[in-house]
Amino acid sequence: MNVLTPKLTVVGAGPGDEDLITLKAIKAIESANVILYDALINESLLKYASQDAELIFVGKRRGCYAYQQEQINDLIVAKAKEKGHVVRLKGGDPFIFGRGAEEIDYVRQFGLETFMVPGISSSLAVPAYQGIPLTKRGASESFWVITGTTKEHKISGDVALAAKSTATVVILMGMGKLDKIVEIFSAENKQDAHIAIIQNGTRADEKVGIGRIYNIEAIVKEQELANPAIIIIGDVVKERAVLSSIASEVMNNG
Repeated sequence: MNVLTPKLTVVGAGPGDEDLITLKAIKAIESANVILYDALINESLLKYASQDAELIFVGKRRGCYAYQQEQINDLIVAKAKEKGHVVRLKGGDPFIFGRGAEEIDYVRQFGLETFMVPGISSSLAVPAYQGIPLTKRGASESFWVITGTTKEHKISGDVALAAKSTATVVILMGMGKLDKIVEIFSAENKQDAHIAIIQNGTRADEKVGIGRIYNIEAIVKEQELANPAIIIIGDVVKERAVLSSIASEVMNNG
């Protein structure tokens, strides 16, 4: 009798463009008996799954949860013990605001083997696709990556700290707190700071809004920008006009 080893592989699916997934991630998907996938992944990646694999959507769309996190944790354990290899397919990199570490911590107590396949984080890839370098000599020596909304549904206190620095600031899950972000940067006399908001980054339906802190809310309203989106604040946003044509040429010729 073939005894299946219950195991979990947490896999980063990248920021959205299906080509931005690693070979190791594809191999994990191919070998999975069960795949639990989130809303932010590109569902075209599921084509790599075995025909016998069970595919379960466990993501969140427009505030509606298919499963609560505790249910997902229990489902991973149950499916691993029933069928063997469970792949938890998550957008971006699961260890950057993706709760991948929490899921691994939970299932280990039930004896599951655990593995992690990093993904390309949207915090890095989405600005890059728009020709925005997070660091550049003379413009920025470092960058912050911050969640805009904490588990208590409040704005992160790190936003206020980042606003005092000269670093590039990348804010994930921050659209619902954009008014407070504008208020915080304005309080630091950074009303003229450059800001970009990129919705559905690296996907075919990508939308971009470029402005300053003082007018970004009007731009968001005019262009109807919404989640999922990434906010980038800093002088590096000015580099987009120089680099975007290069990025486009590479993508078109690639």
